Amino acid sequence: MTRHLPSIGSLRAFEATSRHLSFTRAAVELSLTQTAISHRIKELEGLLMVQLFNRMQNGISLTEEGRAYLESVRPAIAQIASATDIISSVRENRLNITCLSAFATTCLIPALTDFRTRHSDIVLRLTPSTATGRPDIRDFDVAIWHGPDDWPGFDSMRLTVEESFPVCAPSLFEGRRPLLRPSDLAHYPVLRTVSPIILDEWPAWLQHVGFPSAEFGQEIYCEGLYFSIEAARAGLGVGMVRSSLMKEDLANGRLVEPFGVRLPSDSAYYAVSRPEKSKLLRVKLFTSWLLSYFGS
Repeated sequence: MTRHLPSIGSLRAFEATSRHLSFTRAAVELSLTQTAISHRIKELEGLLMVQLFNRMQNGISLTEEGRAYLESVRPAIAQIASATDIISSVRENRLNITCLSAFATTCLIPALTDFRTRHSDIVLRLTPSTATGRPDIRDFDVAIWHGPDDWPGFDSMRLTVEESFPVCAPSLFEGRRPLLRPSDLAHYPVLRTVSPIILDEWPAWLQHVGFPSAEFGQEIYCEGLYFSIEAARAGLGVGMVRSSLMKEDLANGRLVEPFGVRLPSDSAYYAVSRPEKSKLLRVKLFTSWLLSYFGS
């Protein structure tokens, strides 16, 4: 028996209504009337021959069938939307940038006003990425990634020279013994950055300063460097950071460097693009600006 596929309009109406649990809010989001949303939902229910929503006097909720259908179709809707957006970006001169959160919030976003002043015709789209992401399976024009200079199949440009070292907020010293040597960390909470693929640099730094067996009094585990930096800023503990992310915090005294000893790193932040994207004018302009602004 031939099966008819639902229309994109009915699927978008279903997804938006499921997210808001409101026909009215879905209508506002999609610039439709509430009647149109309701009609599209009924059309989808008729095609599926199941009820997707429980309609109650004080609101709506997904049925079990509706919840199961949403879990199945939402990834497909997102993939179609993403593919459409990528193709549209060529016509719109849109630059799709994916960037690790710590670098994005500390370095890139504050600097983008300068890029926008120079190239106001380029439409920017920023997407956060995680340390566990793989650049070869993401759709982007330029990725700002951290690691060694090992990006097979991509054009890459080094942006920073990195050193790792401990920092903390000045308020952390209040009521505690001075933090003069690594052994004093036994009396301080220490922030540990955890990730499935990124190694915490505390052991390497301790080895570098000659205290391979130093013990921490307390440990707070943060998923990703961004959380570790924010925790250090909040005075929660002593965190291990990267030099390129700390210039402003150290300059304004928000964070201090208690030991003054840094560990040189073989890794750095890189601008990474596929070869076919590297040839685009908007990519050339952006990577040239990145190098002039952040380049070491």
